[in-house]
Amino acid sequence: MKTRILQAEGHLIDSGILSKILNTILSKGADYRITSFTVGKTPEETSQLEIELLGKDNALLESIITALKLFGIFEKSVPSAHLIAAQKDRYAPEGFYSTSNHRTEVFYQGKWGTVAKQRMDGALVYDEDAKQFFCCKLRDLKAGDLVVCGSNSIRVYPVEAERDATNDFAFMTNTVSSERSIDTAVESLAQELENIKTRGGKTIVVAGPVVVHTGGADALASLVKQGYVQGFLGGNAIAVHDLELRFFGTSLGVELKTGKVTEHGHSHHMRSINKIYGCGSIQTAVDQGILKEGLMYEIIKAKIPYSLAGSIRDDGPLPETVNDMVEAQREYAQIIEGADLIIMLSSMLHSIGVGNMTPSWVKTICIDINPAVVTKLSDRGSAQAIGIVSDVGFFLRSLAKRMNA
Repeated sequence: MKTRILQAEGHLIDSGILSKILNTILSKGADYRITSFTVGKTPEETSQLEIELLGKDNALLESIITALKLFGIFEKSVPSAHLIAAQKDRYAPEGFYSTSNHRTEVFYQGKWGTVAKQRMDGALVYDEDAKQFFCCKLRDLKAGDLVVCGSNSIRVYPVEAERDATNDFAFMTNTVSSERSIDTAVESLAQELENIKTRGGKTIVVAGPVVVHTGGADALASLVKQGYVQGFLGGNAIAVHDLELRFFGTSLGVELKTGKVTEHGHSHHMRSINKIYGCGSIQTAVDQGILKEGLMYEIIKAKIPYSLAGSIRDDGPLPETVNDMVEAQREYAQIIEGADLIIMLSSMLHSIGVGNMTPSWVKTICIDINPAVVTKLSDRGSAQAIGIVSDVGFFLRSLAKRMNA
């Protein structure tokens, strides 16, 4: 039998990480012996585990250790990171380490270093000037970049289960349910927004056009106006239909106040786009007093960063819409950097996109009438996403009422 000594530290018991580690070892045909286990007795204390992994050969042990990385396992004896220079732009060396969205450290030159710009599906590059590792998308890789290969020098810190009963989000888990109290969810989110604003933190909103269709645009606009939102992400459609609402009182040609379809209402969104082109931009429409209210108006007046990512479906699109998808991704990533909270509002496409570039320790709330949206977020690696199944318009109006109370 071949053996390797492994270690892990954190809230291993109540988070379920310990059972995942042991079950993974057994399911892959190996065995283990716990050589040391110190249990954290208080919410502030962590547990320390040392375990001897036993298997028939080194190949089996290597495959198991790789699988255990996402649970925070690392070897007791850690080699220095193996760096190989990229031979050409956008091409990593074979065997490069592909990152997760969990907090990651790399052992190099005798010490552990925290990885910067953490996100999933990137390579790890060492910046010799800054003496730091950072996540790098393959498309941004340059010839000569020093890339980490293999996982022996990697330590990952998975998101641990919430233990503080006084935390505003303690009532939530990342399971999806339509039976949660919306009032409780609204109150908890309101308290979190207030806390973030008070300490000068950063809340990002990702929203789809359903926010406008369901009558939630004014409520969201009021949150922006009051300073609870520090960044906004969406697509062409939410801006178009918000403009349509301001210019014609409709969304998709339907009057929001009466629910009636208006004559020639199908053309209202196109006429709204045309009006903006006449001004030159949404910003100019605000400056000229043509656009006097609404979600986009408040975003521009508040001078918060925003990005509208284009798609093949877009009408127009609006002048501000970014049609280069790589550039749109960069803008999104720049806006969410340093976020404390991300609120995703009925936009599966943009929510999944944002989830893919968000570190796992960032609080993420997804509000959608369709439970499958949050499930898909989790399936694609954003396991931290908390799902609230609700009509997004109703939820936003309830939240705005609470914030204005």
